[in-house]
Amino acid sequence: MTITQLNYVLAVAEHQNFTKAAEKCFVTQPTLSMQIQKLEEQLKVQIFDRSKKPIELTDIGKKIVTQAKNIVDEANRIQDIVDQQKGFIGGEFRIGIIPTIMPTLLPMFLKTFIKRYPKVKLKIEELATEEIIQRITDGHLDAAIVATPLGNEDIKERVLYYEPFVAYVPKHHRLHDKKTIDVDDLEIEDMLLLEDGHCFREGVINLCKTFKNHEDDNFQLESGSIEMLVKLSNEGMGMTMLPYLHTMDIGEKEKLNLHHFNEPSPAREVSIIYHKNELKMQIIDALQNVISGIIRGAIAFQNVEIISPKAQ
Repeated sequence: MTITQLNYVLAVAEHQNFTKAAEKCFVTQPTLSMQIQKLEEQLKVQIFDRSKKPIELTDIGKKIVTQAKNIVDEANRIQDIVDQQKGFIGGEFRIGIIPTIMPTLLPMFLKTFIKRYPKVKLKIEELATEEIIQRITDGHLDAAIVATPLGNEDIKERVLYYEPFVAYVPKHHRLHDKKTIDVDDLEIEDMLLLEDGHCFREGVINLCKTFKNHEDDNFQLESGSIEMLVKLSNEGMGMTMLPYLHTMDIGEKEKLNLHHFNEPSPAREVSIIYHKNELKMQIIDALQNVISGIIRGAIAFQNVEIISPKAQ
């Protein structure tokens, strides 16, 4: 039994197809099939039911895959342990970022991070929080940047910054003439929201006093794009909420529609998260230091309290 054979088994279990698994492992399909067959012969069991389309794991195969994941993960951690001991910061690092953070945060830190740590190969994906948690649990992501807390005992969280919410209130809206607003001013019925699956949406709903049924309304919209919500707000379709970093590059005309909250200002906690058994801590430390420093510098001239990791 070899680590290579176990990797092949995991690939087939994930893709439920020998050809796709072989492509993922960068080997020919006959080579992958032969190695899995050798393993099955050695163990005297069938790991896969090849009569099913797509291919399925047998009952014993499911147990083997669970153990194979543990073995492969631990084998991969040997190199992580060596790198950590040597203080080496490099290698592949897979990170996920949620959609309401990625467009603003990634351009702020990516160039600086690559320049400072050229031996790190970042693989970045934009993913929803639920999928991020699953991928970290399955070992397909090393870390992620999401809104926290998550309340998952298998995942560690390190706060990067606290990002205030800012109200975007168009002309002729009932709140437009107020210089600053209170959370109690918000009403969900005139709020444009992100679609389900966005944690920022849940934060906005929690701020509002009520959440009524919209069945009797002649207009209801939930979008996956903050930019779309701003455009619809400008058309008089309602107000919306923005994370603070989204307001930094907004046009001068649109800035007239931004309304800050009276203290205590509502905010979201943004953290870098990783599995409790993660060993690539030197890269996580580097990401945390770069991101925190970049954001501190970017808003140093603003009268906004966005960074407060020491207040955890």
